[in-house]
Amino acid sequence: MNSQSPIEVYQFRFFLKGISPMVWRRILVSSNSSLADLHYAIQITMEWSDTHLHQFDIWGKQYGLSYDGGIIFPDNARKVYLQGFQFRVNEKFIYEYNFFDRWEHEIRLEKKLSLDFKKTYPLCIAGNYASPLEDCGGPRVFMELIDYYSVWRIEEKILEALKEYEAEKDHTSFKETLKNLQYWASRHKFDRKKNNRQLQRYFNNPKNNQLTLEEIQDED
Repeated sequence: MNSQSPIEVYQFRFFLKGISPMVWRRILVSSNSSLADLHYAIQITMEWSDTHLHQFDIWGKQYGLSYDGGIIFPDNARKVYLQGFQFRVNEKFIYEYNFFDRWEHEIRLEKKLSLDFKKTYPLCIAGNYASPLEDCGGPRVFMELIDYYSVWRIEEKILEALKEYEAEKDHTSFKETLKNLQYWASRHKFDRKKNNRQLQRYFNNPKNNQLTLEEIQDED
């Protein structure tokens, strides 16, 4: 925590570039949060797994969490606080995740609000559409998959999966196929309540943020 400035609440809206209809989230984050905190808040609200490299691009400088054998950043993202940037309302910056698929999120500061002690932060207050499957190949491939998985195609795939299951009795494969098809059938839905349960589980736990994203997601 950086106590040199009064704590405010930043209302950020971010969206995935190259995707239509737009996948976006609106979150509230306290100004004394670090870039590492913002990274995890984005990962949770987008339902990413944090299994790929990432970076913020703010005013032409890159920030992120450094990993052995991966990209190294000169600044420790756990000690770089949002209030230190003195962002202006409507100012934008980029968060990139997975350097192979290149999921670029454009983040804009919409408002600066007073701290509400009745709320816990970070808090997701709005959003639209489920996030893409993070290893599907990136925005262009994802858009092609949206066109491919029409309602009738999903029905066709379910029937094919049922026939294969009856013939081979491969429960694991059948379950995985249905999980994939369920995503395409329901990707228009966004579960804000689940997002907020997971945010609270991660940021307000007795293990001092040592839970993995997989651990907090497994409970839902």
